[in-house]
Amino acid sequence: MSQESEYGAGQIQVLEGLEAVRKRPAMYIGSTDSRGLHHLVYEVVDNSIDEALAGHCDDITVTIHEDGSVSVADDGRGIPVDTHDEYDRPALEVILTVLHAGGKFDNKSYQVSGGLHGVGVSVVNALSSRLEVEVKRDGGVFEHAFEAGEPVGDMERVRDADPDEGTGTTIRFWPDTDIFEGDDFAFSTLSNRLRELAFLNSGVRISLRDERAEDGPTEETYEYQGGIREFVEYLNETRSAMHEDIIYFDDDDQNIEVEVAMQATEELQGSIHAFANNINTREGGSHLTGFKTALTRCVNDYANENGLLGDIEENLKGEDIREGLTAVISIKHPDPQFEGQTKTKLGNSEVRGIVESAMHQGLGTYFEEHPDTAEAIVTKAVEAAKARKAARKAEELTRRKSALESTSLPGKLADCQTKDPEKAELFIAEGDSAGGSAKQARNPEFQAVLPIKGKILNVEKHRLDRVLENDEIRNMITAIGAGIGDEFNVEDVRYKKIIMATDADVDGAHIRTLMLTFFYRHMRPLLEGGYVYATQPPLYRVRYRGETYDAMTEAERDEIIEEKCDGNPTRVQRFKGLGEMNPEQLWETTMNPENRILKQITIEDAAAADKMFSVLMGDAVEPRKQFIKEHAPEAEWIDI
Repeated sequence: MSQESEYGAGQIQVLEGLEAVRKRPAMYIGSTDSRGLHHLVYEVVDNSIDEALAGHCDDITVTIHEDGSVSVADDGRGIPVDTHDEYDRPALEVILTVLHAGGKFDNKSYQVSGGLHGVGVSVVNALSSRLEVEVKRDGGVFEHAFEAGEPVGDMERVRDADPDEGTGTTIRFWPDTDIFEGDDFAFSTLSNRLRELAFLNSGVRISLRDERAEDGPTEETYEYQGGIREFVEYLNETRSAMHEDIIYFDDDDQNIEVEVAMQATEELQGSIHAFANNINTREGGSHLTGFKTALTRCVNDYANENGLLGDIEENLKGEDIREGLTAVISIKHPDPQFEGQTKTKLGNSEVRGIVESAMHQGLGTYFEEHPDTAEAIVTKAVEAAKARKAARKAEELTRRKSALESTSLPGKLADCQTKDPEKAELFIAEGDSAGGSAKQARNPEFQAVLPIKGKILNVEKHRLDRVLENDEIRNMITAIGAGIGDEFNVEDVRYKKIIMATDADVDGAHIRTLMLTFFYRHMRPLLEGGYVYATQPPLYRVRYRGETYDAMTEAERDEIIEEKCDGNPTRVQRFKGLGEMNPEQLWETTMNPENRILKQITIEDAAAADKMFSVLMGDAVEPRKQFIKEHAPEAEWIDI
């Protein structure tokens, strides 16, 4: 037997301490890209939030420093610094160097914890080139430092604490750039999550400070005494509410706290978000099931008792009632059980009944006290039910459950040869011209091309029956092959890469936004699964002495001309659109997996995405105008 094929005890590696985390970081934080980088901050903040849940913390400050580090400071009790009996080391050092060490594995220190779903601050330490911690407690100020997860010296009591200082913990860490793809923390990504945490924990003040700007630090503070009621108000800022007040109620049963806040709007798209111990349970779970079941029953009971169903001859379905509804469901559980690889689905079966009971009591009482609002909600749901029935036939025509069904693929689709979705790519090309070039340029073995003509319907403003009348949307649904809306099944998708190929101009950006709105509202699992991409074709092609260079921006073009062409290029070509490229150029710049640049579109924060689509594609003009002004400061604006 050759040495390479031996497999015995000698080949079994035992990774001690935090070495395993550094060896396989993605196992602990999901990835080493931007998402994993920001996850480090969330892990540290979770500890501060847990102190707040336990009633010991009011202020949390997150600071992005100029040197690429991030610090999280809180006014909690401070991490314990006394000696841990088992390890004969300070508890502070044990917590930061031993996996699964902490105070959250019983109910003595924390009745409820959001950190249970995470991997702990020890993993943050392991994945940082340096971490420094300062603790104020027991009358002193203690400091400790670590490099690559290992202690640097011993913990020191550096001074006595001033009686006015109070207690607390400050952790500052420098992500290891040998592990992560960069250390560029995005202010907007952090602000979305911290704002969400402030909504979910009423009364806690969370500040985010960015010290990297040349013109001075930027700081935002989030504090909401109204909790999730203010969360609903925030989500509905760009929507037209059907009633002024926020429907809110809470309950406590078996040490499980339930909070529900909701408001019906005139819009067509609903916005429902469920949280368990501050964790955004994107895949739902027992708390969301309980909410939906009770909501459907409560509205139908009221409609039947008051003869409001008219001629629809059946009870309203959940989707009818949830049309345009904005709701936040938040539960706090002493022992949450999360399901699935992503840990974003709550599995505790007892929660469903507790949420249902709270809903029946709270919503039933609200309807009795506000009959006008209740009737308006039922009337809108009846309209949605009628539209749903009208959409059913059109939906059946566009759904393609299997290759054996009679519904044929769109005539414009140039399909690929492979039937393996993992290998198959669908390019949705803007215009017949670009589509024609793409069909000639593609590798037919694994690349399919579907041209779309003009701008598709803005689905934010139309119900499903109207959406399904749009030829381009019907073609996309049929080509993707997984249905639409509540019946969309991501397992049936025919392509695991769906690539939006639009021009790099304003019209192209608009078409891309329309397509993303459609995917988000009616095929969201595509985005959640990371199946949606956008091409990033070059704007310029520079030739010099037989060499070809592509540039994405004017600045990049100028840099190439200066550095690669000695300031004297043979030719500079500007691509106005994909349709102007010949098949060879389109293949080289945009479709060839060896050369192309694709941008993957994912959902980091469902609530933020919901609100952004409402701003960009909804009826309210002023929020959209304000957004454009903020994000295009160089533009000249004239109010007319």
